[in-house]
Amino acid sequence: MSYTTINNGSLFMNPTLYTGNGSTQSINVGFQPDFTWIKTRSGSTGTEGHRLQDAVRGSTKYLESNGTAQEGTQAQGVTSFTSTGFNLGTDGSYNYNTAPIVSWNWKAGGGQGSSNTDGSINTTYTSVNTTAGFSISKYTGTGANATIGHGLGSVPKMMIVKVLSTTNQWFVYHQALGNTKKLNLDDTSAESVQNNLWNDTTPTSSVFSVGNHTGANASGATYIAYCFAEKTGYSKFGSYTGNNNADGTFVYTGFKPAFVMFKCSTNAANWGIYDNERVGYNEVKNVLFPDLSNAENTDLAPIDLLSNGFKMRRNDSASDINNKGGATYIYMAFAEAPLVGTNNIPANAR
Repeated sequence: MSYTTINNGSLFMNPTLYTGNGSTQSINVGFQPDFTWIKTRSGSTGTEGHRLQDAVRGSTKYLESNGTAQEGTQAQGVTSFTSTGFNLGTDGSYNYNTAPIVSWNWKAGGGQGSSNTDGSINTTYTSVNTTAGFSISKYTGTGANATIGHGLGSVPKMMIVKVLSTTNQWFVYHQALGNTKKLNLDDTSAESVQNNLWNDTTPTSSVFSVGNHTGANASGATYIAYCFAEKTGYSKFGSYTGNNNADGTFVYTGFKPAFVMFKCSTNAANWGIYDNERVGYNEVKNVLFPDLSNAENTDLAPIDLLSNGFKMRRNDSASDINNKGGATYIYMAFAEAPLVGTNNIPANAR
């Protein structure tokens, strides 16, 4: 059983649903978010791209996980972050009238943060939450092997890096793949070796390493890095093997997940995101694809979100999204509630 200091995961990561109104509105997520990922789910704007914004870059700056474009500006998207959520303008990708929309929200340091000088590259800003194991860092590349401070005080298990000033892919480090490999958030490709990306060096409790790859360290280019450390009872970054069976693989996390993102690392396949709000009971069928602008799929590869982990519920040979037999998958998961809370009290007891 898991011991945790975070009894309520929704204070640090919270999936939130809302309906667009085509005008302006304020969305309550339960805390001041520093990273907000928004996707329209269906309807006439269901195929709008994923919109990712954070407090370090500023609320009106966005990136799209389903493409390689450089950072854009949308003054009528997320117009500001608030103490309880965020304010919206009239842009249809964020607030189309009557459209069902999901936002996934993470709490970092409660604002833009300050420069981190732990690495050979000083970050412009780093916003960090050491309790929840999440930081956001903006930095400028040098084109030579370097280290960058993340501020977590513990080793990141997963990192997502995107260049802001030019067009390039999203690069993902995951502890299950090691320091010579990467995945791309914006496409279906399997894991591949990229020696000059992470400089063949595992992150430490203070810094992560980059080589001279243009996706993470081109001279003069600006970058954003989202770094995640594992916290018992709240977050988990691991891997598992699919079994191609409706009685699918069970993955123990030590908590009831509120959010799970998968990617098959050994095969070409889409990324997939599930959460506890979009049909928040088992089977959880509603999946969105970070690498695609597609509307939500409601019956592709369902899973169960359980008190202590998650379980695949379908033969998945068609899509490979989460349960192809013999395939390896990486995942990131965040808690709704831990299996065991502070003082070893069962958090799910009724």
